[in-house]
Amino acid sequence: MISRDDAMLMLGAVTTLRERVEEADLPLDIPDVVTGRATRDALLKQLDDYVIPRLRSLDAPLLAVVGGSTGAGKSTLVNSIVDAEVSRSGVLRPTTTTPVLVHHPQDERWFSDDRVLPGLSRVTGAPSKDDGGNALRMVASTSLPPGMALLDAPDIDSVVSANRALATQLLAAADLWLFVTTAARYADAVPWDLLRQASERGTAVAIVLDRVPPEAMADIRSHLASMLREQGLSTAPIFGIPEAGLTAEGRLPEQDVARLRSWLTALASDARARSVVVTQTLDGALGSLDARADVLVDATHRQAHAVAALNKASHVAYLDALSNVEHGMTDGTLLRGEVLARWQEYVGTGEFFKQVESTISKVRDRITAALKGQAPPAGDLGEALQTGVAALINAQGQGAAATVARQWRQLPGGDWLLDQTPELAKASPDLSPAIERLVRDWQGEVLELVRGEGKDRRTTARIAAYGLNGIGVILMLVAFAHTGGLVGAEVGIAGGTAVLAQKVLEAIFGDQAVRDMATKARKRLLEHVQELYAAERLRYAAALDGVGTRERQAERLADAAAAVKAVR
Repeated sequence: MISRDDAMLMLGAVTTLRERVEEADLPLDIPDVVTGRATRDALLKQLDDYVIPRLRSLDAPLLAVVGGSTGAGKSTLVNSIVDAEVSRSGVLRPTTTTPVLVHHPQDERWFSDDRVLPGLSRVTGAPSKDDGGNALRMVASTSLPPGMALLDAPDIDSVVSANRALATQLLAAADLWLFVTTAARYADAVPWDLLRQASERGTAVAIVLDRVPPEAMADIRSHLASMLREQGLSTAPIFGIPEAGLTAEGRLPEQDVARLRSWLTALASDARARSVVVTQTLDGALGSLDARADVLVDATHRQAHAVAALNKASHVAYLDALSNVEHGMTDGTLLRGEVLARWQEYVGTGEFFKQVESTISKVRDRITAALKGQAPPAGDLGEALQTGVAALINAQGQGAAATVARQWRQLPGGDWLLDQTPELAKASPDLSPAIERLVRDWQGEVLELVRGEGKDRRTTARIAAYGLNGIGVILMLVAFAHTGGLVGAEVGIAGGTAVLAQKVLEAIFGDQAVRDMATKARKRLLEHVQELYAAERLRYAAALDGVGTRERQAERLADAAAAVKAVR
């Protein structure tokens, strides 16, 4: 017997568990997710349809769900028990698609709201083809005693999958399973799968063995009883109904249902007997929560691990892209091709580079001469540098997006997520315009560095002689002037470029100032690229956030299940 205080204590724990189960929605399509989702759905339905309503109302009428295989005679049995046509029966299958709940008029208040089976709308009156499987037909009958309600469920092996699912849901909402089978089908696999579930969950069960040849009644009852014992259902009563013709009203002969009706009436009339049945089934339902919650906890852990792996893949891809940009800024890559050509034009002629290896004094003379003369325009060189930098950042950004897509396709859940958000398979369309703005902003910052260093009158004059933009372009060149990625003749050319560019700046600012400015220029560019790639990666983070897997979700679910176990 469960006291009201105990029921309220359990209700609080179970309600918290229900909230945690609902949170665990398992959105990612990963291996074994079907089992996890089915477990979650079954848990929610049993908690909503039976456990929570029963804990809230221990004194509510007993709900006996009449279930069984196709053609077992469930509807005929219900009609015969109440001696009225309350549930449609016939030879066409399936006959019961809208479940029918028969109750005494005094008990209507217990079933008219959503206390039990909240997902089903209530309908009354004559049956209609428009009722559908999401409705529960309410029928009041004085032939049924107060304290007991019968619910005629769809076939457990219906050809319609929705009917099968509804039948399983209704059986999970029952205080008592009134399981109907026939002499020809009592050993079928489908009924026994459900009966094993009843045994595992401690559900109270009664068996109606229908259409039994009178001469075989004893043997079949004995065999069925032994099968029930093997499944831990030895206390389940068996009501045998012999094979016989129906009455003119389409019901079973009175003498064939009298014993079953008397048993139900006695159960309904005895508050203590009802309480024993309710306690047995409720204890079984609460006990069954542990194993199913464990299945859901494991499934939630797998979801969290899948999300973490997907998140790591995107994080690493853009970290690698940033590292590649940094390497590309310092390995001489940006001094190839167009930049070298524009630099040659900028300083004069190709002969200039042949003299780079001369003595420092000669180089200084050359620089001095250059400073005294008219510096050539820096526009083409600056544009070539800008194009090269933008191309490097763009190539690595595009490559990172492709890497994420490739790795996500190989990780659990990634394929499904990319199918849901196909735009993640490539870089965002705003990447190229964003890179152009980034490079322009960075060039502006480089010019500010030059202005900041050229504060005294002498330095300002030298900058003015060579041109602010020209000095800024040379500073960019120095920031990228390393030769690790060049080979052959390019090394000499790039080396000469580095020496000459650096000497030009050292003549104006001094060697330490040049090193500091070059370091700051590289650092600021990398900071901009890091921000850009972080914004690109946010698209993947947002997609993962959207799947709803919350931090510590599995742990909270496990804690809630443990709390239910502790108060049972």
